[in-house]
Amino acid sequence: MIKILFVCHGNICRSPMAEFVMKELVSNNGAADEFFIASAATSCEELGNGVYPPVKRLLGNIGIDCSGKRARRITAADYAEFDLIIGMDNANMRNMRNFWGGDPDDKLRMLMSYCGSNREVADPWYTGDFETTYNDILAGCKKLLESCGY
Repeated sequence: MIKILFVCHGNICRSPMAEFVMKELVSNNGAADEFFIASAATSCEELGNGVYPPVKRLLGNIGIDCSGKRARRITAADYAEFDLIIGMDNANMRNMRNFWGGDPDDKLRMLMSYCGSNREVADPWYTGDFETTYNDILAGCKKLLESCGY
């Protein structure tokens, strides 16, 4: 089983979007039983809050249900639990390395690195551009899935 954790600042926009897009891609490829996919935050600002309404609407419009998802923060155990830990921007990567004391097992990746880019996935909380964020996440997740052999 491949265990993937998507991480952003608050776990209400980008990382849950990536979690549920990736779950949909995995399911569509008949590999749902071969993956465990989750998401978390580097901060504690949104703990317990649901997915941000514009993200929930966008996902709902394409048939992806994210109801029940609540923001949670990364834990010390997550580093050992997950095979891949995927950040959305440089701040997420820095915060994760600080939290876990580095990346000794080389598990931390930026999502867009799977597309051959060092670019960040823009935070729609600030940009208001949920479509661009979705398109980046979809492209990154497709390439991530390919890198896993699917």
